[in-house]
Amino acid sequence: MSARAADLSDRARDLFSAEQQRICDELSRLDGSKQFQTDEWLRAGGGGGLTRILADGHLFEKAGVNTSAVWGELDDIALKKLGGSERDFFAAGLSLVLHPRSPMVPTLHANFRYLRRGASAWFGGGSDLTPYYPYREDVVEFHGAWKAVCDRHDVTYYPRFKKWCDEYFYIPHRGEARGVGGIFFDDLAGDLEKGFAFVADCCRNVLAPYIVIAERRRHEPYTEEERRFQFFRRGRYVEFNLIYDRGTSFGLATQGRVESILMSLPPLAGWWYAYEPQPHSREAAAMQYFQPQDWL
Repeated sequence: MSARAADLSDRARDLFSAEQQRICDELSRLDGSKQFQTDEWLRAGGGGGLTRILADGHLFEKAGVNTSAVWGELDDIALKKLGGSERDFFAAGLSLVLHPRSPMVPTLHANFRYLRRGASAWFGGGSDLTPYYPYREDVVEFHGAWKAVCDRHDVTYYPRFKKWCDEYFYIPHRGEARGVGGIFFDDLAGDLEKGFAFVADCCRNVLAPYIVIAERRRHEPYTEEERRFQFFRRGRYVEFNLIYDRGTSFGLATQGRVESILMSLPPLAGWWYAYEPQPHSREAAAMQYFQPQDWL
């Protein structure tokens, strides 16, 4: 590894570690009842990570914020799954998934990462919102905030990364999106200093729109039937993460810690055979949001 690549690896790892602490502090204050539990782990092939979980809080049924920095040589199984011929790799990342108790508060996912294989290095990541009972003003708030972050670095980012997010977080076998999108990017190479500055800005602003939305919705009443619909939509979340998510595949292929990789799954979800919402119901209206569209 070159001195420059090693330096960027260290800086990315340090950024993600510092942001994990800040994000956990903010989320603990937002929840108002629980603190994060910390679980440090080591990977046999090199590296490790820190998993932090808040469970059974006032706001969050489950909130997870992970960091990892792993390195080593890809084995034959991983090489076949990931493609290419270069075995030497380094990967550092920060990921968070927030599953609120109330179906009126959306789930948030975000992940930012730096990867190197051989002489090639790149950044990836993004953030997307998964509401159960969507409100248009919340969706506009979320997309507007991410457009502002993108525009500070490159005005082409938001339209490109929004489209990429719509395509990535789509569930082909269901013919619908996981949620209402956000931004997603991968293989951001070339000017790595520009990429690092962008990812750092994303990390530092990842909670800003979500806190506004969560505070706006957290005290709204809900019924058991609305909670049941939340479980149904969480089932879609699980299907995407286990079948299509590249981060899940990479983590398992590189022999990462399974508990940390699967911390993104909600504590409760449901599947009902051939479920269809009642016509003109709030659930039917919600389903109209789960197709890609121009929110701004």
